[in-house]
Amino acid sequence: MANDARPASGPTLRRALAAAGQKLLSAGVDDGLLDAGVLLAHVLGGDRLTLIRDGDRRLCDQETQAFAKLIAARAARQPVSRLLGRREFWSLDMQIGPAVLDPRPDSETIVAAALELLAQADGAYRIADLGTGSGCLLLALLQERPQSWGLGLDISMAAARQARDNAYALGLSGRVDFMVGDWSQSLAGRFDLIVANPPYIATAEIAGLAPEVRCHDPGLALDGGRDGLAAYRALLPDLPRLLRPNGKVALECGQGQAYALAQIIAASGLCVESRHRDLAGVERCFIVSAK
Repeated sequence: MANDARPASGPTLRRALAAAGQKLLSAGVDDGLLDAGVLLAHVLGGDRLTLIRDGDRRLCDQETQAFAKLIAARAARQPVSRLLGRREFWSLDMQIGPAVLDPRPDSETIVAAALELLAQADGAYRIADLGTGSGCLLLALLQERPQSWGLGLDISMAAARQARDNAYALGLSGRVDFMVGDWSQSLAGRFDLIVANPPYIATAEIAGLAPEVRCHDPGLALDGGRDGLAAYRALLPDLPRLLRPNGKVALECGQGQAYALAQIIAASGLCVESRHRDLAGVERCFIVSAK
C-alpha cells in the first residue's frame, strides 16, 4: 500500500499552542500557556524546544485530536501531572496514579533536611517512610545514599504497589521493601531515620481546595481530621521505640500548624531539634528526636 503523502492539515504548533493557552486561561488555569506547552510537547514526543524550533510545523489529524483531548481535560482542571501520569521529584521521574498524592516541590524540603542528617554519603542507613504514597521521599533518599535500605508503609494497597513500581523503574527495588499497614503500629525493628508526610488538611477545608487537589488527590492523603492534626497524634507516640540511638524523624508540616504540631511532638515524648522552611518561607519540615 502506498504511503499517504498528504500534508498535515491541522494548525501550526505556534497557533495550536496560542489557542490552547487562551482556552486554559479562560478556564481559570493560571499557567495556561505553560501547561499547554507541556501537553503539546508530550503529544509530539519532544520538549518545549521543539515548539520553538518547529513552530511553523502543522499538526496531523491524530496529533490535533490528541492535543484537543488533553486540553479539554486540563480545562476541566485535571492536573498536568495526572494527565501525563508522572511528576518530577528531586530530579527523579515518579509515576503517579489515582491512589497516591501528587508529589509537591515543598516536600523536597524533607529530603534536603534528611540528607543533612544522613551525613555519610556511603553510610548504610535504615530508613522508614510512613504513608509512603508514591514513594517519592524514600526513593529520593535511597538514590542519594546508595548503601542504605528503606521500608515504605502505606494504608493503601494500591499506593504501596505504585511505590514498588517506582522503585523498580528507578533501579532501587533491591534496597527497599513496601508493606501495607496503619502508621507505625505495623512496624518492628529500629531505624536511623523515619520520614513522614501525613495528611494535614482539616476536613472542613478540603472543599475549598483547588479542584486539581480536591478532585484528583486521594482523600486518604489529604484529610487530617477536624484540625488537620489527627495523623500526627496517631503516629508520633509510637515512634520512640522505632528509633535507633541518635535516630531522627523528619516530618512535613502544614502551613500555620507549626505551633500546634510542636505541642503534639512534646506530648509524645519527642523533642524538636530543628525546623526547616520551604522556598516560600513556610515552616515545612520538623526534625525530631527522642528525649
